[in-house]
Amino acid sequence: MKQKQWRAFLFLCMVAVALILAACDSDSGNNGSEMVGDSSSSAECTNTYGTNTVMDCRDGQTYRTATIGTQTWMAENLNYAVDSSWCYESSADSCAKYGRLYQWAGAMGLSVTYNSTSATGVISTSQQGVCPAGWHIPTDAEWVTLENTVGGEDVAGTVLKSMSGWDEGGNGTDTYGFSALPAGHRDGYGGFGSVGRYARFWAVTEVDTLRAYNLYLYYDDAYMGTSSDGKLIAFSVRCLKDAE
Repeated sequence: MKQKQWRAFLFLCMVAVALILAACDSDSGNNGSEMVGDSSSSAECTNTYGTNTVMDCRDGQTYRTATIGTQTWMAENLNYAVDSSWCYESSADSCAKYGRLYQWAGAMGLSVTYNSTSATGVISTSQQGVCPAGWHIPTDAEWVTLENTVGGEDVAGTVLKSMSGWDEGGNGTDTYGFSALPAGHRDGYGGFGSVGRYARFWAVTEVDTLRAYNLYLYYDDAYMGTSSDGKLIAFSVRCLKDAE
């Protein structure tokens, strides 16, 4: 009798251990240490290209593209849903118009821990991040190349801004088809602001452990500038096509 009870006890112990291991495995995708997004899906599918368009095979969304000098850019803000990204004021209509707002680490396809830790050593100059396969998050230098191609920082804001949507008549000429929209931001405390007033786009380049570069365009200025802001702030993403 004692032997049967001992076997039953061992069996229950084995079941308990198996349940604990299964629970740990099911939580591993959301514990903050994994890559965000679905990198495997981008490796298994193929984007579809049309005339000045690309369809992201991960979710079927189609984006306009614009070739400016030697660079080919998405002419719309990325709207691929991952952790640490939001629609402005949680509105699906805002995502459809402006794309999503991404914290820096989320945009880079990294764990949220890299919003407060240096990503040196785990990030590349052609960081795909949340972009489709064959595209990447621009470096600060690649943004400067765009700026110089369209005539320099003093006029870049005017020629890259869309022809509508900016506050107080601050629309641009959209000379190159880049169609920058004033999507605003989400701050590190969850508040949204500045839609209609400015566009800010992340660069892959870090300033330090807490900050990274971004490019900005304002409704009341022809200027295009570079800023360094906290990685916890969520800005727009524009993807740049990999060099062929």
